[in-house]
Amino acid sequence: MVSGPDFPRRGRPPNVAVMAPIPTPPAEPEDSPQAYVGLEARSAEHRAREHGWSTVRSLPPGAIITMEYRTGRLNFEVTDGRVTRCWKG
Repeated sequence: MVSGPDFPRRGRPPNVAVMAPIPTPPAEPEDSPQAYVGLEARSAEHRAREHGWSTVRSLPPGAIITMEYRTGRLNFEVTDGRVTRCWKG
């Protein structure tokens, strides 16, 4: 421990905070992403929300996206207004 005129000596270290428990994420819908391939994009998005997906992301082919997995998110790759690829996260 450093002490001196600019560094006063301290007694005990400060109390350590305890982190709150990490919440359990909600379960994802029991829904196959492949069921959306071939659907018109608007219909697919509406259907996904009805089935409980909290986030639906429509992307053009080759879009640069973040790759972190997000529970409850469904991703669509859309070409000419139709879903050509679909995946969770």
